[in-house]
Amino acid sequence: MVAGATSPQGAPGPEAAAQVLVASNRGPVSYTLDVDGTLTARRGGGGLVSGLSAIGPEADAVWVCAALGAGDREAARRSGGHLDGGDTGGQSVRMLDIPADTFEAAYHGIANSVLWFTHHMLYQTPLEPVFDQEFDRQWTAYERYNAAFADALAQEAGQGATVLVQDYHLTLVPGMLRERRPDLRIGHFSHTPWAPADYFRLLPDEVAAKVLRGMLGADRTAFLTARWARLFTECCRRVLGATVTEGENGTLSVTSEGRTTRIGVHPLGADGDFLRERAHRDDVAERMAQLREQVGADPDGSPRRTIVRVDRTELSKNIVRGLYAYRRLLAEHPEWRERVVHLAFAYPSRQDLAVYRDYTAEVGRVADAVNEEFGTGGWTPVVLHVKDDFARSLAAYRMADVALVNPIRDGMNLVAKEIPVVSDEGCALVLSREAGAYEELASEALAVNPFDVRETAEALRTALELDAATRTERTRRLAGIATSRPPARWLLDQLEALGS
Repeated sequence: MVAGATSPQGAPGPEAAAQVLVASNRGPVSYTLDVDGTLTARRGGGGLVSGLSAIGPEADAVWVCAALGAGDREAARRSGGHLDGGDTGGQSVRMLDIPADTFEAAYHGIANSVLWFTHHMLYQTPLEPVFDQEFDRQWTAYERYNAAFADALAQEAGQGATVLVQDYHLTLVPGMLRERRPDLRIGHFSHTPWAPADYFRLLPDEVAAKVLRGMLGADRTAFLTARWARLFTECCRRVLGATVTEGENGTLSVTSEGRTTRIGVHPLGADGDFLRERAHRDDVAERMAQLREQVGADPDGSPRRTIVRVDRTELSKNIVRGLYAYRRLLAEHPEWRERVVHLAFAYPSRQDLAVYRDYTAEVGRVADAVNEEFGTGGWTPVVLHVKDDFARSLAAYRMADVALVNPIRDGMNLVAKEIPVVSDEGCALVLSREAGAYEELASEALAVNPFDVRETAEALRTALELDAATRTERTRRLAGIATSRPPARWLLDQLEALGS
């Protein structure tokens, strides 16, 4: 038997020792392949990286992820899939070299173009979705992709280990892994919203059922908000005929086909200590100076006010309507002309998909139109940046008088939590009621319907007119809420809940 492989009965192989495993599409490190064959590793960040660091080395934690590009694939091949600890900061990482065509169909064809669109309710239903032979081919690839993860986890996990499976890319893994290794404690976490049952049932009946059964293969499946958790349980009831039980303390569980899965809620917070330290480094100060020059002063010589947004150009982020609302603010409240600048950072995302390229182009077109309509020789109403620059984003966070976070639908939206943490003078938060963060931050935010441009424009005006003392106090309370569940605590809470 190959070391680390599963036995026919599903028991761990002789070298399998990991007691905590995380599975996600993207891992903690990525590679670029130079023309001379040199591989360069770049370590990532985020909640999972912080969380695994908090677990400690005694847990023998392993991260299982997919190779995303040519550099990753080459690194996986050279290492046999187990990456060099020098590249990963000592983290044990198994990177799966899934065939490129299978990955493409699973990741772009199903995960990002079907499941993502479903949960964010983004389909133009007169024309889409269309579930035909091409969808069937892609779905088969999605099943193979999930099976590759289930196989690897079964091989790596020690007896009775805990496995945390992440997100919509890997909805089938818990059920597949349960079949391979019934001794494991398995959790699944969804980082997206969850679709209402009527919308979820746009999916072919068999596919909708497979997604739910796959996730219910976990001992516990968890979500960012109670709202998303309840929508999931309603889908289980409507699609599978499952029984949903609510405990005395409001906890939910789903019983289907003879087994029960507990439902959890774990809001992800901002890493306050990291953000505050990182936001005061020299490169951020340099970006702030550049941005202040771009923003300039109003006709009285005072620094102009700033409305800040930082997003990727994902269709769900609603950047275009945000620009429409800003244009309406300037049109209906001319007293704000030349006194405010909209710092709009719209970093291109998923540009391999035509619909995202078109959306990114529309963001630029609308920003240019606002500037052409209202701009003057000394005032650019919209300062648009499209090149990803974390230091510049933090600089904008610190400068924000108003934070605009208006997604159509969002699992959480950490920007809404991060800006108040590092804002220098205090900021007013204009927040979509469809952001997951709204569940926690609503009491201190100016809530908007993300589709209502008029309401959003009025919220921006109200935010700009808040007095400094009110802004400062609201920001203090927002920051307290935002940092109450930092990423490390978020992951540890899931491990503890899965073990209880």
